[in-house]
Amino acid sequence: MFQDIFLNPGLTIGLALVAGILSQILSHHMKIPGIVILLFSGVILGPDVFGIVRPESLGKGLTIITGFAVAVILFEGGMNLKFSRLKREQKSIRFLLLSGCITTACAGSVAAKYIMNWPWQTAVLFGTLVIVTGPTVINPLLKRIKVKRSVATLLEAEGILIDAIGAVIAIVAFEAAMQSFSGSPGIWILGIASRIGIGSFAGAVSGFVFVYIFKKKNLIPEGMENVFILCMILFLFQATNAFLSESGLAAVTIAGIIMGNYSTHVQHNLTEFKEEITIMLIGMLFVLLSADVRIESIINLGIPGVITVMFLIFIVRPLAVFAGTAFSEFNIKEKIFISWIGPRGIVAAAIASFFAAEMSHAGISGGIELRALVFLVIAITVIWAGLTGETAAALLGLKRSSGIGWVILGANETARSMAKILKESGQEVVCIDSNADHCKEAEKDCTKVIYGNGLQSRYLKRAEIEMRLGAIALTGNEEVNYMFIQNVRANVKNIGLYSAMKKATSSLTENMLYNSKTKLLFAKPLDIVLWSGRFKKQQVRLQLWKNMDGKEIKASNFAKNAPETMFFAAISKKGKIIPFGNEMSIKENNEVFVFVFEKGIEPAIEFMENSGFQRMTKEREELFSTSICQI
Repeated sequence: MFQDIFLNPGLTIGLALVAGILSQILSHHMKIPGIVILLFSGVILGPDVFGIVRPESLGKGLTIITGFAVAVILFEGGMNLKFSRLKREQKSIRFLLLSGCITTACAGSVAAKYIMNWPWQTAVLFGTLVIVTGPTVINPLLKRIKVKRSVATLLEAEGILIDAIGAVIAIVAFEAAMQSFSGSPGIWILGIASRIGIGSFAGAVSGFVFVYIFKKKNLIPEGMENVFILCMILFLFQATNAFLSESGLAAVTIAGIIMGNYSTHVQHNLTEFKEEITIMLIGMLFVLLSADVRIESIINLGIPGVITVMFLIFIVRPLAVFAGTAFSEFNIKEKIFISWIGPRGIVAAAIASFFAAEMSHAGISGGIELRALVFLVIAITVIWAGLTGETAAALLGLKRSSGIGWVILGANETARSMAKILKESGQEVVCIDSNADHCKEAEKDCTKVIYGNGLQSRYLKRAEIEMRLGAIALTGNEEVNYMFIQNVRANVKNIGLYSAMKKATSSLTENMLYNSKTKLLFAKPLDIVLWSGRFKKQQVRLQLWKNMDGKEIKASNFAKNAPETMFFAAISKKGKIIPFGNEMSIKENNEVFVFVFEKGIEPAIEFMENSGFQRMTKEREELFSTSICQI
């Protein structure tokens, strides 16, 4: 009687949701991959142990829920893929997807046939199922490991794009298997191409329609945007599937990529909403699907099952990667690391569960074993990548070192001008701004920007604040600047802090900045809004001056005595360029970058010459542009 209580479908979903989120919270504190705890939770709470999460109570509803969840997950993953990053690695991504699909499908099928001694019908299904890697596992892993950007981009793109492609291939293989592989290989290839092609077309059209809708600020009532796009994505997924089965995955992936690469006024809220709902759905799905797998079926795989997984990790994955990156610019160490990271995720689990159910309904044997082996692959590959990935990256010298680049709060013209100076010196710069227009202009200037609220820790993490040399608060609101600095201090220690200030007020003083170990940017108060307008109208020139006087000059007094038509942006000391702050000193041969309003050129030159500075490289004095696209 007690066990019958848990056969309630609503209670099953509720328990899975709670277990999913608690598991991810626990994994965060334990600093291990979330999927490990999720799989363990599903098994513990499932019928084999406590029996309180009962996926069988959902019937075919489990397949529908799984489809909806995977659609949202792939859409959210697509939104994180930026054209600029994809373009840089497009050749490697294209070849890796092609070689990865073919190599993994063929080698995986052979392994299942000759190691597991399965019939070709089931072996081919296994080979196609393990094609996918999965953004739900790779993306959190890469956030923790912090490898070189080119390597991270390739792994992220592979994880997102190959999910849709691999799922389509697996479905076509399943349809062929259910018909005992009747028909020619040409028919199967046509089935794959048509699903990917039609899905991609539907996704692209839908994505551009969504962008158009959200560019009209009053078309969707405020507060309904997130729910609107969620409903549309679920409809797109099911409608495309209804037209041609299993083309919906490609549709939602492409729609997500389009949405993520075009700025709209809802981009910030939409990204935040999708991240949150994806966390919820991933947790629920992994708990449900792992609870649906019997421990006995995994144990029955025996040593051959483990050997098959090892074969995939140490033979198949390296073959696929080295073949796919053969003509790329990746070096041997980078290829080894990419080979090392190949965890399977939610899409493989979802499709394996679907296959098992359909094969069981059709009276075809092998479905239970197939799902068990796929889950064994997921468990081992995730644990392997999670526990050894960081060590491998360190040994191969691929981890990005800390103390690199800057995070700037603000993407206004003044902030982008500062970003350009730092960027030109070879430093990484990331701007964070909640103003959609500022972000749009930053993208036009080729300045890396995150659309979001810099006062929220999640956006600092996306900017990788813990790896940066410093943070710069450069908005026109000095209170926001101060709160940003406080937020940075709460998230990371031993980082350079700079804040702009319009004028000393009761809410912010230079003494408050000093007590918070923050330097006053430009070494004097500055009207950011005024100067942003001047930069926008291209009324500013950039001058470079060298201290030839031989005397050490205090930056604070020097800047405050300068004409109001100029300000000091940065200083070069021994070839290293850093923002100009009030606590520094200008020594002999130090160079300073000076922005000068074009109507105050002569007073600025007179002041600098009288102070013992020599003007350098006059060709730099053309009207200044914030664009760094030529870099």
